[in-house]
Amino acid sequence: MTSVAEVASESVRWSSDGATIPGFLAKPGPGERSIPAVMVLHEWWGLNDQIRETARRFAAAGYIALAPDLYARQGSQVSADPAQAAKLMEGVSTQRALRDLNAGVQFLKAQTGVDPRRLGMVGFSMGGTMALIMAGHNTDLKACVAFYGKTPPIETARYQVCPVQFHHAGKDAWVTRREVDILKEGGQKSGKVVDVHVYPEAQHGFANETRPEVYRADDARLAWEGTVGFLQMHLR
Repeated sequence: MTSVAEVASESVRWSSDGATIPGFLAKPGPGERSIPAVMVLHEWWGLNDQIRETARRFAAAGYIALAPDLYARQGSQVSADPAQAAKLMEGVSTQRALRDLNAGVQFLKAQTGVDPRRLGMVGFSMGGTMALIMAGHNTDLKACVAFYGKTPPIETARYQVCPVQFHHAGKDAWVTRREVDILKEGGQKSGKVVDVHVYPEAQHGFANETRPEVYRADDARLAWEGTVGFLQMHLR
C-alpha cells in the first residue's frame, strides 16, 4: 500500500456543456495499471485542502481518486464561513451538477491506469447528497458511499444502479434518522444493497478532521474503515 507522502497528485480540468470543470487528481504512484477509481465529492465548503487530502488518502489506499469542483460554475469558490457556504450550496443546479459529474466520470475512465469497469463515488454532506443521486443515474458506478447527505425519496430506490453505503450521524440536525430508515427501507423493498452505519453520538460533519467542534476521531476511523471495506468488496 502506498503512503500518503508517495501519492502523485495534480490539478486537472475537463469540459462539460461548454464549461470548464476543475478537479484534483491523486494516484497511488507510477507503474499502477488497471486499478479501481473513485470520485470524491466535497462538502458545502468547496474543493478545499481537506478534500484534497481525502483524495490523497484514497490514492494511498490503492485507488485513483478524482475530486471535482462542484462550485466550478460559481467561480470555484471556497469558504470556511457557514453562511457563505450555504449560499454557495443553494446556488448549485442539481441538473447541471449531474451533467458535470457525468462528464467527470468519463474523464476519470479515460485516465491512464484506471480500470473503467471499477468506478466508485464517495461524497460528504452536500457531496453525499449528490453521490446518492448519481447512484440512481450513472451505470458506470459500481459502488457509492455517502456521508451524512440528504437522502432521495423512497420511490427512487428502484432506480439505484449500484450498492450504496450510508454513514449517519446520530445527532445530525440536517439528516434525520427517519430519512435514513426510509433509505434502507427503499433498498430492502427494491432488492438493492443499502448498507447503513449509524454513529449515535456523532454530529453532522464528524469525519472532517479540520472541524474540531464536530470531529470524532474514533467514529471517523470506523467510517473510513467501513468505506474502504465496502469499496474493496465491490470494486476489487
